[in-house]
Amino acid sequence: MAHPTALALEYHLVSYRRTWRASVFSSFALPAMFLVAMGITVGHYIDERSTAIGVPYLDYLGPGLLASTALQVAVGDSTWPVFSGFNWTRIYHSMRASPLTVGDMLRGHLLFVTLRVGLSAAGFLVVLLLFGALHSWWAVLTPLVSVLLGAACAAPCFAFAARAESDGAFAVLFRVAVVPMTLFAGVFFPVESLPVPARLLAWVSPLWHGVELSRAATLGTATAWGLPAHVAVLVLWCGVGYVLALRSFTRKLGD
Repeated sequence: MAHPTALALEYHLVSYRRTWRASVFSSFALPAMFLVAMGITVGHYIDERSTAIGVPYLDYLGPGLLASTALQVAVGDSTWPVFSGFNWTRIYHSMRASPLTVGDMLRGHLLFVTLRVGLSAAGFLVVLLLFGALHSWWAVLTPLVSVLLGAACAAPCFAFAARAESDGAFAVLFRVAVVPMTLFAGVFFPVESLPVPARLLAWVSPLWHGVELSRAATLGTATAWGLPAHVAVLVLWCGVGYVLALRSFTRKLGD
């Protein structure tokens, strides 16, 4: 007999069979267009005028965009879908009427989100390969980095979405968290160029650690803090986020 968490995951996989085609565009076409627009067009301008980052801008930008894509997929799939499960489709309430526990439902949905993140990262990695932006065999590990980053972002978002009174809260989440992280967590330029307060916020964010690990993997270079430190911060985000999400789900559904 399948594990209850696997049964909860199966529901999301079956549902995804009806919508997976829409994600192909975001996994391949959008990264390619962004790399052309920023990595090649703007990157050519930057490469002609500065050598501060030490590598072509396309090679620098690619892994940063890969990590930021993982962030956006994770947040997108753990906000509106979770809110819908409680308030629109009420699928969580339906699952609660089965032998599944609150933890089973939460873990199954989290596994699905991390699977989505991993598939998007794999698609982005293929695009980077076609653009010649991969310079190390360690690059094959970037989908795993993206999965860890996705879990670190999705878990606290599950907690936030479970407690949200309306879906308008997610627009605020994107404005005050996702967009600033994308702009100031090392995706487009080194955080060392930021003022100290902004640099501290970047170091706390999970995205910067994901960017550092992804860039180290694709370029074959060392990370800013060392591999264990970056992984530890992401695992901490996962653990704290999961505990908060479990409490929020339990409060909504009981156990």
